Amino acid sequence: MPGGFGSRGIEGKIAVARYCRQNKIPYFGLCYGLQIAVIEFARTICGLRGAHTTEINPSTKYPVIDVMEEQKEKLRKNQYGGSMRLGAYECELVPGSHASAAYRRAKSISERHRHRYEVNNAYLEALTKKGLVISGTNPQTGLVEVIELPKHPFFIGTQFHPELQSRPMAPHPLFLEFIKVASKKKR
Repeated sequence: MPGGFGSRGIEGKIAVARYCRQNKIPYFGLCYGLQIAVIEFARTICGLRGAHTTEINPSTKYPVIDVMEEQKEKLRKNQYGGSMRLGAYECELVPGSHASAAYRRAKSISERHRHRYEVNNAYLEALTKKGLVISGTNPQTGLVEVIELPKHPFFIGTQFHPELQSRPMAPHPLFLEFIKVASKKKR
């Protein structure tokens, strides 16, 4: 599920995330793709009917995806300049996770970002209690960087953009792992 924004086709994207989760089909969500997966999980597994991103539904009862607290005042004043998280940020990986394995058991990585909306940390307990694994976080901000499902062949979402560090002769480790698992699933 690629990165993106806006409401166009969002319910279909959420249905795709649910279908992949339920049918053990490899899912790799990039930025908005992570957010889509979190919305689906919150609605379906956590029972938070109507959970959404405030980008699409600002008055959702369950804003599982929201702008960072320090950005809200800027956006209320329509000051969009400087309201995105851009550039490389550190991410600490959980040992034993699928993400850690893809990065050859690295404990810390640095990945590039380009987004305004984040997983709302107010919902982390509800999400993790039902089985969503937060396998990567930013140590300075506590923001979610990677989510995954442990009993799934490959269900990973990244808030960062791994495609920005992938090259034809040096593909990103998460793309390699996704392709490896997807090719086995096809057989």
